[in-house]
Amino acid sequence: MDFEQIAFKLIVGFVGLWLLTRFLGKKEISQLTPFDFVSSLMLSELVGNTVYQEDVKFSHLLFSLLLWGVLSYLFEKVTQYAKRARGVLDGKPSILIRDGEVDLNELKKNSLDFDQLRMLLRQHDVFFIREVAYAIFEANGSLSVMKKPDEETVTRQDLGLETKSAHLSYSLIEDGEINQEHLNLIGKKETWLREELTQQGCKDPKDVAYAEWKQGDGLFILKYKNSSFREPRY
Repeated sequence: MDFEQIAFKLIVGFVGLWLLTRFLGKKEISQLTPFDFVSSLMLSELVGNTVYQEDVKFSHLLFSLLLWGVLSYLFEKVTQYAKRARGVLDGKPSILIRDGEVDLNELKKNSLDFDQLRMLLRQHDVFFIREVAYAIFEANGSLSVMKKPDEETVTRQDLGLETKSAHLSYSLIEDGEINQEHLNLIGKKETWLREELTQQGCKDPKDVAYAEWKQGDGLFILKYKNSSFREPRY
């Protein structure tokens, strides 16, 4: 097979996979159901098996991608509107912990042991099973956790404190390079940034590995030399 034909098939496969991804919607890896995962593997096999086979033309590749895209789209619509079939096709969530009690039968049904359950709980900063009121094992393999009321984190509202507004942080310097776009977003000039750096002992932005600014918290600086930094200025 000549290189031109391989290149042409790769381009067709690349464009086709990109279009299918945009058409079928955006999902993170953690949100993929078992069928979504198998579908992505199938798509890669369709493209991979047709690229290097001389007897398979690019029209066959287009037909395969189109047919698989239509089937995947129809499957998504069926699971979206056919509520009765949704549990069978996409799977149902399982309650592993109910009212603080671990359901051993649900653990076995989902092929989980206590070590795996504790690992999933640790991803939610839960290190003791007794802290959990409910734990739901979702169809995509993630775990949703509700702590017991006595174990929940106290909020400012619970303490009757004044509620502060939430603000995003902006990276102003990365690897010695000033981010002009973020400076414009916070309404600051480069001269202001250089003055702040000078007041914190940095003569040149190139001496800074990372600098982050947040309203109310000021400027945080991480230097290259010994990774030292001073307290933020408000």
